[in-house]
Amino acid sequence: MISYLSASWIYPVSSAPLENGVIALRSDGTIEEVFSAEEAKAKNIQDIQYYEGILVPGLVNTHCHLELSHLKGKIPMHTGLPGFVRQVIQQRNSSAEEIETAMLHADEEMYANGIVAVGDISNQSVSKKVKLQSKIYYHTFVEAMGFNPVKAAEIIANAKLTQASFAPLKATIVPHAPYSVSAELFTEINAVSGIAGESISIHNQETADENAFFESKTGHFLKLYEFLGLDISFFEIQGKSSLQTYLPLLSAAPRTLLVHNTFTSSADLEFAGLAHQLLFWCLCPNANLYIEDRLPDIALLKDAGVTITLGTDSLASNQQLNILAEMYSLQEKGDVSFDELLRWGTLNGAAFLGIDAIYGSFEKGKKPGVNLVTQTEGLRLKPDSKIQRLM
Repeated sequence: MISYLSASWIYPVSSAPLENGVIALRSDGTIEEVFSAEEAKAKNIQDIQYYEGILVPGLVNTHCHLELSHLKGKIPMHTGLPGFVRQVIQQRNSSAEEIETAMLHADEEMYANGIVAVGDISNQSVSKKVKLQSKIYYHTFVEAMGFNPVKAAEIIANAKLTQASFAPLKATIVPHAPYSVSAELFTEINAVSGIAGESISIHNQETADENAFFESKTGHFLKLYEFLGLDISFFEIQGKSSLQTYLPLLSAAPRTLLVHNTFTSSADLEFAGLAHQLLFWCLCPNANLYIEDRLPDIALLKDAGVTITLGTDSLASNQQLNILAEMYSLQEKGDVSFDELLRWGTLNGAAFLGIDAIYGSFEKGKKPGVNLVTQTEGLRLKPDSKIQRLM
């Protein structure tokens, strides 16, 4: 059985928007066809369900920390990243029931907000049950972290156990961040995840202190290592930015997501473009504002022509898990058009996760989900713009 949906605008993403276009859907949500208003009229299509608003594909959240959902509202804003990390460590222990309940609510929130796929960071397997029951597609990124080079083999062995515990769900071992992964551990990660067709992620240049650490071994990360009881006397000044230090240590074979990029420079972008051809750049603007009260240089990233995706980060660093809210922040502070933002939040994210044959756009044979965006000013989002999942 085929049903027909129409709206003020339909955004296929992979092609031009259609004013009063029509989507033909099978009962399981698979796209049968997408018509312009003129094509639908010529075919004399009847029984069309019409909506005021914009029909868009399901949204893709490429960076989330579901297992930190119980920390919502517990960490003050504008602590800076080292301070934020310290508070996550101090407050992470809660009852299993509290953690699971918070994750369930977070998953339900993302589903209600039209999110169909999530790249989720995990340090343990506590989120498996929620993910198995969810209507959302999850790709779990199991973070390996450890700055002491002698522990690399032990760390990767534990990461493999966590990865295996997520079966049958998709899970990949990835580096946490440049300041928490030794060169030896990067080598171990490459051996298990650095292959063509895989997707990996890494937190990148979220704070100025990250660059300062690699360039001159200064900044607040020194206090964080002291708090953690880590002896980093072995670490030598690199004289280069964080990105220019670690990116050559990463395999160039998989699709690689650089997350945050708040302090990425034009020199970093030039370096990255030469080093890796399969880079994706994830923006989590509301988390950046929550932690550092600063956004990446959006214009710089756009001018460089990099492939951008969107993420929410966690409820420890965000008020909500809503890609539309991230889009609004970027529109207001980065002057980005709805067309660009939607591609970032749909097709680009699906391409990074390797699921763009199903998600990301309204195309025949895909099953991307259907959302209705309302309360806009034409094709511009407003503070009270809403998203409603239709399928």
